[in-house]
Amino acid sequence: MAQSPSHKFGQIIGDVLEAAISPLLSQFAQEHNLYFDKKGKRPARKGAKVCWKDLYGNEHDLDFVLEKNGSNYKIGTPVAFIESAWRRYTKHSRNKAQEIQGAIMPLATTHNRAAPFIGIVVSGEWTHGALNQLQSLGFVVLYFPLASVTAAFKKTVGIDASFGEDTPDAVIGEKVRLWDSLSKDQRLSVSRELISINADAVKDFLNSLNRTVTREIELIRILPLHGTPFQWGSIEEAITCIKEYNEDGNEHPVDRYEVEIRYSNADNIKGQFADKEGAIEFLQSYQRPDLKPACEQVIHT
Repeated sequence: MAQSPSHKFGQIIGDVLEAAISPLLSQFAQEHNLYFDKKGKRPARKGAKVCWKDLYGNEHDLDFVLEKNGSNYKIGTPVAFIESAWRRYTKHSRNKAQEIQGAIMPLATTHNRAAPFIGIVVSGEWTHGALNQLQSLGFVVLYFPLASVTAAFKKTVGIDASFGEDTPDAVIGEKVRLWDSLSKDQRLSVSRELISINADAVKDFLNSLNRTVTREIELIRILPLHGTPFQWGSIEEAITCIKEYNEDGNEHPVDRYEVEIRYSNADNIKGQFADKEGAIEFLQSYQRPDLKPACEQVIHT
């Protein structure tokens, strides 16, 4: 079945959005010695899609990923998962927000030790509820309003990018034809203008990304938990147990170690471990390579 003109033109705007944000992320990756992965061939993975698996083996296609210690031939540690999305009508924005949530959140959980940045770049018509939903889950949102999209098209290539449900297919088809007649440089000029119009929002988004990438450890909290858990069948018995529990001394063996790493940007990473080895291995994964030997010596003394 042939695509409708409105669907085709929506894809065009989506491509403009990706072409707008991609160079910024590529430059950011270069500045911070990160690998920037996007759609296209890469020997380290199959096919042209950027695809990551969650804890349960489910695959999720993504738009952009920034990796630490990644290369064309090696998948690195994810530093950022970033999606982009265009929606013309607010009635579709909530479903798209849930779709993005369903793709990114399992990956953020899978790679919780890396505490990656999760971001979304959206354009068009989005409800406050859809955007707030994503922000409440920890997403950093970069929003290009519909007016800025139509302004970028109009100013750079003279195309009226506005359309609605009642716009005739012939009218939208003409917009598609005009776009197809443009050169690559002319198309990229629309993306650059979109960034220029939304410069302040773009700056805020990149600053948030930068805070995650450059964060420093401020505090490491270690809590060794001793004792054997008690189980009771009633609230009264549990209260009596607490009242009579002897808090003095550590005669019981260690049950587990709880470790919390706090960063300068307020990120927290927590882990629970049954033995010293697991806790030490967890902490070693956050060491700078040049400090590893010295830190290992301190940990074991």
